[in-house]
Amino acid sequence: MNGKHSIPLVLVPGLLCTDALWRAQVDALADVARITVTAEHTRHTDIGAIAAAILATAPPHFALAGLSFGGYIAFEIMRRAPHRVDRLALLNTTAIKDSEERGRLRREVIKQAQLGRFLGVTDRLLPQFIHSARLGDQDLVNGIKEMALRVGRDGFIRQQTAIIGRPDSRRDLPGIDCPTLVLAGRQDLLTPVARHEEMQAAIPDATLTVIEACGHLSTMERPEAVNQALRDWLKR
Repeated sequence: MNGKHSIPLVLVPGLLCTDALWRAQVDALADVARITVTAEHTRHTDIGAIAAAILATAPPHFALAGLSFGGYIAFEIMRRAPHRVDRLALLNTTAIKDSEERGRLRREVIKQAQLGRFLGVTDRLLPQFIHSARLGDQDLVNGIKEMALRVGRDGFIRQQTAIIGRPDSRRDLPGIDCPTLVLAGRQDLLTPVARHEEMQAAIPDATLTVIEACGHLSTMERPEAVNQALRDWLKR
């Protein structure tokens, strides 16, 4: 499948992530999809503004996939233009809004970054992002750290501000009426499997894929398994 017969696919990275998050998918799915990886997720302090900017340049109809923060943005796109999204993939994300405590922690992190204490993804934070067995994989670890440095302090502050202001998306799930993939990492500490099971149960036409031996950044940790899940979803 190629050319005019391939599916337009918009990919949305997560917090402190760039297009490198989806590099393996861009390469592996080029035969079935015309792929765009947005950078709008680093440019605005409001999730609505991010969604609007993505919609402004997206094709009239497209498949949409978001990981983590990218999933929050995907929910906002679905609220604004559900008729334009032919299929949806939600990876390592949650429909639940931050708790008051989580929001307070985000505001503290923003404050620290504004004071010049932005460190990107440090060794201390890595266990939250990837499976413990991958902490010694220097190519993976260096790739994650490089993404964070590319996003930079100002981009990070904009992203965290947008996350704090996002609405709860659980009430929107039953209204999603396109083929939907919900994908989780078995050992994801930030968005556990249970959150994905809840989303899959609430979305009428959703399938759940759990990637084994995988943390939060599934597209980089287990690209082959994620690629197969996305390929199956695109062919549904």
